[in-house]
Amino acid sequence: MIPPANPKASYLAHQKEIDEAIRRVNESGWYILGPEVEAFEAEFATYIGVKHCVGVGNGTDALRLAVQAAIPFRGGEGITVSMSATATVAAITEAGWQPIMVDIHPDEYTLDPGALDAQLTAPGMFIVPVHLYGQPARMDVIMRLAKEREAIVIEDCAQAHGAEFAGQRVGSFGVAAAFSFYPTKNLGALGDGGALVTNSDEIAEQARLLRMYGWRERYVSDIHGGNSRLDELQAAILRVKLQHLDADNARRIRIAETYNAAFADLGLKLPPTGGVYHQYVILHSKRDELRQQLASKGVGTATLYPVPIHLQPAYADDPPLSLPVTEQFCRELLCLPMYPELSDGEIEAICEAVREAAQALD
Repeated sequence: MIPPANPKASYLAHQKEIDEAIRRVNESGWYILGPEVEAFEAEFATYIGVKHCVGVGNGTDALRLAVQAAIPFRGGEGITVSMSATATVAAITEAGWQPIMVDIHPDEYTLDPGALDAQLTAPGMFIVPVHLYGQPARMDVIMRLAKEREAIVIEDCAQAHGAEFAGQRVGSFGVAAAFSFYPTKNLGALGDGGALVTNSDEIAEQARLLRMYGWRERYVSDIHGGNSRLDELQAAILRVKLQHLDADNARRIRIAETYNAAFADLGLKLPPTGGVYHQYVILHSKRDELRQQLASKGVGTATLYPVPIHLQPAYADDPPLSLPVTEQFCRELLCLPMYPELSDGEIEAICEAVREAAQALD
């Protein structure tokens, strides 16, 4: 079975460098918030094109701390999409803010600027655009609306490491942005990890306080803070993988182009172009039957995500919110295998299996 994601393949592709980085940390005797974290933070900030990077325990914490650091009070509202990992809305809720979920654009799979326009009703709200599947949201319109309505933009870049919009890296548009380094991401650790990035000295300082008990001086809390730290081992591994990120993303784009050519005449809805393809997502009205047929042919798939957040029990209103584009998208989406280590033979087999299965369902 060809899996839809394969983080072990990423390790094996860079095994010698990663093993050396792990050995370096093990022998250093410094395992928490040391020179590897500092070096990764500097390197990743430079890569994104911002002044600061603050490494934390995971992507959810990165978004939560970004909200808390950028907006250090409670009781407001943040607009985001329901078509995302639950972590997006969970982080907003944990930060003490009320999420307002809006629909996605039917062709771009990211926040619909028209839906955003309708919900930006008061100054001081904040916006969390999600660059889903590595596809950048419409940051030109989002930033214009934010400026007009005095809103704050905090980007969710958990699936979009290295993606660009109009020649600018995602993560560098808003006042802050959050990244996840979960092992399956385009830039993945060998465990949990995350980071927030920002050009603001004040937000960066606040985030560093929040990630470790509010300490400026060890064991003395200036503010209430928690514990969310990127460890030295993961930082060292990420430093290795960051050197290969652009090449890995280029490979993902080439795989997507091969898929696009192979599926052009099948009647499938194919993903938008222009991203870095954390996932390659097709739409089919008989998604479950297509998935079963692909599994029988040795092709694994995934459904990221099967239930939109606004319909999940933890976040559903009564009566439930209606987001028709998102709801149809969740019923029809299917993620095909997508990772740089896919061999040409595996890609050919995937293309053949999808063609056969889709044609059989016509």
